[in-house]
Amino acid sequence: MANYAFVQNGLVTDVIVAEQDFIDQITQNNTSRNGTGEWIQTSYNTRGGQHTLGGRALRKNFAGIGYTYDAGRDAFIAPRPYSNWILDEETCLWIAPIPYPTDGRVYTWNVFSENWVEWPYYV
Repeated sequence: MANYAFVQNGLVTDVIVAEQDFIDQITQNNTSRNGTGEWIQTSYNTRGGQHTLGGRALRKNFAGIGYTYDAGRDAFIAPRPYSNWILDEETCLWIAPIPYPTDGRVYTWNVFSENWVEWPYYV
């Protein structure tokens, strides 16, 4: 079994777990979402171009509904979380314009101050 993302016009509209034979069958029978789009394999264990278990990374990131598929990069890219975040071309992850603090505390991005603020509910 593997994970597959259904991509229509570069946008992921569905993610399923299936056997390759099933994907081949629905593609061959033209039953994959009215015949528009394609099923592309994605890996649950891939993030930022790295496989978390040491295997082969697949398409930079695990796909999610609403992600885009960039065929030129062969990568799934999450929606931009904030307008001033920048896409890391190597990992295809969004990067804040200010690095996350490394003092061991928990922070969240504040869209108004455009900075990291300490998460007040961390126990």
